[in-house]
Amino acid sequence: MTIEGKIDLTVDNYHKKLLGFAIGGIIIGVVCLYDDIKGAPALVKLFAQIVAACIVVKMGIKIDNISIPFINFELNRLFYIILSVGWIVGITNAINLIDGLDGLSTGISLISCISLLIIFSLNGSPLISIILITALAGSLVGFLPFNFNPAKTFIGDTGSNFLGYCLSIISIIGIAKTYTAIVIVAPLIVLALPVGDTLFAIFRRLIKGKSLKAIIEPDANHLHHKMLKAGFTQKQVVLILYGITAILGIFTIIFMDSGMWKALSFALMVIIILAAGYKEFFKQRLLEDNEKENEDENEK
Repeated sequence: MTIEGKIDLTVDNYHKKLLGFAIGGIIIGVVCLYDDIKGAPALVKLFAQIVAACIVVKMGIKIDNISIPFINFELNRLFYIILSVGWIVGITNAINLIDGLDGLSTGISLISCISLLIIFSLNGSPLISIILITALAGSLVGFLPFNFNPAKTFIGDTGSNFLGYCLSIISIIGIAKTYTAIVIVAPLIVLALPVGDTLFAIFRRLIKGKSLKAIIEPDANHLHHKMLKAGFTQKQVVLILYGITAILGIFTIIFMDSGMWKALSFALMVIIILAAGYKEFFKQRLLEDNEKENEDENEK
């Protein structure tokens, strides 16, 4: 079976891998749809994610090998299975947890898709991964205008979980032919914002709740919540986080194409610009607050 004579789905068992991808997606979709309608315990959703990830890995979509320069050692098969399942479940939850504002998870996923598309093209990744990431990006382009603040359509747990699930699996397919640690870490840098927010949430809940059960308890201390408390509007928070995701994507692309030093130069330039902008923003906020206080005094 071929697509336009360019992809033979029988090669490298892509027909089997895509079937596993679809079955896992159906499991996550059904459970999360039930959660959106009726409400489901967090452990049930986590179990569904693990089952879906195990099916995907069993059908052949997994991280097969990691080669670290100057270090020669072999990791056993079980390690790669656990790593692959952990990656799928982790990214699925990361996109879900960052879905706290209109258009946030949708836009971050879209920017991540575009970044991964460029990385896959530079890396000579399998054509099927480029087609899948392009299709996902295209669907998000059509959906984002309706999901951006003020949202007309909401993504729900079904949409955010499915987005994370798709990103995690397509990123594995995209790096499947390359075993160097640098390429494998590229999707992690692109998705560093939701991944970092999720890791901080886990540590925060563990420290505060002092039990593993506390990890699945929701709270209002995610990055976007803290930015809202700092005085930013919903649109400002979303656009700032879009910008951070885009910067991470550009950094990764430069790193992959031109090396570490040019990527670090770009990062330094961005830090200087952001520091200047941050200072100017709060200077403007201080002036506005002073003007408001003066107006209140005059009214009295």
